[in-house]
Amino acid sequence: MKSADSMRNDWNERARQNAFFYIASWRQDWNEQTFFESGESDYQNVVAPVLSQLSFSPEDFSMAELGCGAGRMTRAFARRFRSVTALDISEEMQSRAKKYLADYSNIHWVLTDGTSLAPVESSSLDFVFSYLVLQHYPAGDLVASSIQEMLRILRPGGVFLFQFNGSRKPTMNWKGRMVSSILDGFCSIGLKRVAHFLAKFGGIDPEMVGKTWRGVALDSSQVEKIVLDAGGTPTGFSGVDTPLAWCFGRKSSQAAA
Repeated sequence: MKSADSMRNDWNERARQNAFFYIASWRQDWNEQTFFESGESDYQNVVAPVLSQLSFSPEDFSMAELGCGAGRMTRAFARRFRSVTALDISEEMQSRAKKYLADYSNIHWVLTDGTSLAPVESSSLDFVFSYLVLQHYPAGDLVASSIQEMLRILRPGGVFLFQFNGSRKPTMNWKGRMVSSILDGFCSIGLKRVAHFLAKFGGIDPEMVGKTWRGVALDSSQVEKIVLDAGGTPTGFSGVDTPLAWCFGRKSSQAAA
């Protein structure tokens, strides 16, 4: 549970500091309008084509979003699906999402423990989705268990779409990797304050220090095996060997209900 506790604590603090930025860190000048417009755009560009390819119309169905954060994409889902189960490990992130999306009565908010989706009944939902979430998980077994849980709560024949970090290539030079390794090490042994102080001294965002930000990578063959073992049938992958890799498909109709 140590990794899960670290994830919760770190994401609660990121929410307090700047929820919009740490959810979608490609820009720093988010406001409420642009933040939610980006979620609508991602629905149109990322989700809608997959649902169309799989001949899935959302109107009469229920879904779960793993890692709803402050609700950036949750609103787009709530506008289209009959019901949305919005899952997150951070109560601070969810509290913001609840405020922004208070007008939507079809959203069910669920806090998770980071290792399972136990509050959600098995084979109870028609679509499961996750984006910009699994890439931050600090251990491969946590990524695997989350994928397994997404398949567990999906009905046989239901659709899944999730993003993961599929690239093991270094994103920094050797000096950057060395500094990051040292700072991550301080965090892992409980010296988070020291790591944050050193990060600030070195001009690094302290909230981007530690394994709960950098996460782990899995290649597509590993993810495919996890999905198959959990009763899923991958229809396809995109962005293979990149940090923005996607896997989509259906839960086998023969999978145990």
